[in-house]
Amino acid sequence: MAKQFSECLQRYRLHEFDPEWGAVLRGIEKESLRISSDGQISLAGHPKALGSALTNPYITTDFSEALLEFITPALQDIDECLQVLENIHRFTVQNLENDEMLWVTSMPCPLGAEAEIPIAQYGSSNIGKLKTLYRHGLHHRYGSLMQAIAGIHYNFSMPEIFWEPYQKICQHTGSIQEFRTEKYLGLIRNFHRYSWLLIYLFGASPAACKCFVEGREHNLQEFDETSLFLPDATCLRMGNLGYRSAAQESLFVCYNDLQTYVDCLYQAMHTPYPEYESIGQKVNGEYAQINTNLLQLENEFYSTIRPKRNVQSGERPLDALTNSGIEYVEVRALDLDPYAPLGITAEQVRFLDTFLLHCLLAESPACDEQEFFEVASNMAKIVECGRDVDLKLELESNNEGIKRVVIGIDGRFGS
Repeated sequence: MAKQFSECLQRYRLHEFDPEWGAVLRGIEKESLRISSDGQISLAGHPKALGSALTNPYITTDFSEALLEFITPALQDIDECLQVLENIHRFTVQNLENDEMLWVTSMPCPLGAEAEIPIAQYGSSNIGKLKTLYRHGLHHRYGSLMQAIAGIHYNFSMPEIFWEPYQKICQHTGSIQEFRTEKYLGLIRNFHRYSWLLIYLFGASPAACKCFVEGREHNLQEFDETSLFLPDATCLRMGNLGYRSAAQESLFVCYNDLQTYVDCLYQAMHTPYPEYESIGQKVNGEYAQINTNLLQLENEFYSTIRPKRNVQSGERPLDALTNSGIEYVEVRALDLDPYAPLGITAEQVRFLDTFLLHCLLAESPACDEQEFFEVASNMAKIVECGRDVDLKLELESNNEGIKRVVIGIDGRFGS
């Protein structure tokens, strides 16, 4: 074991790894759809016993009034983090009304007409109205079905004690803020290169309700009278039926440096998009979206991982990144585990920590446009055909069989 650990350090160009460096901070955001006792999406308002969806730091809503979001603080201890999530879960279930339940999978229950999916309400304050208007914009742009999908968001950051000694090891001469931002961007580039592995291992949405494809072209097969599936699929949530935007697919968002990333999103937030202009900022005299640009806000950009920074009151997320650098990353590629009461397990958390630590410590060359679209192609293959043993991925412009890639993953990840 000592020899294996020593070899691992050499791969990452480290002489040592202080145990305190492994005290990572992690926070979990878990979405769950409220459903009625007959298995339909809840049309009732946010339960009063759960507090205000606008101000409660632990329980809020996502797109829909029925799509709850549970938020843990950032914690070092895995068991403590999961215990907090369980406590939030228990409190919520005890305070649901009218025999409602929580749906356990990422792809939602039968939803009926899109217009029946209730959009989240946040009260009459300016910020509350803006949050609701943003969601109306999502409804008009992408439809409400996609927005009712649930998932796990995993927030990850290294402890403060790690950065100064690691900066010395890397012989970086800039500020700690610049160094931390540079390394988190390297993590993000490597995450994109290897994120197909998370979908391969933890994807849990190979089927969907027929309501998701009404009026749309698709290649799904009939499973029963209400459901469709793909026999080798892993995660339809991350495919064309899920978190995909045709308008955003042409965007080459570069993570090679922070300013380029920020500039790309700023440009998208200020570039009119013809399809959204045809909707209009107002419909029948009522505001339908914040604006008609490619992105209403930076959060509208769909990505499997985001650089993040806690914001001050009144501060925009991109301004916070520009002013203070990256503080943590948010992983957004995870399905709910339908076999785990909390949607995620301690074993999965440990794997995520190991995976993200590798992405941080391993060499991370700059990403060009060719690699960007190669990565997107691999993800699409894993989403629809990941369980096909004959599947081939394009890695560094070479086609490699999925079985060979997975068997050889130890060498790639330095373990």
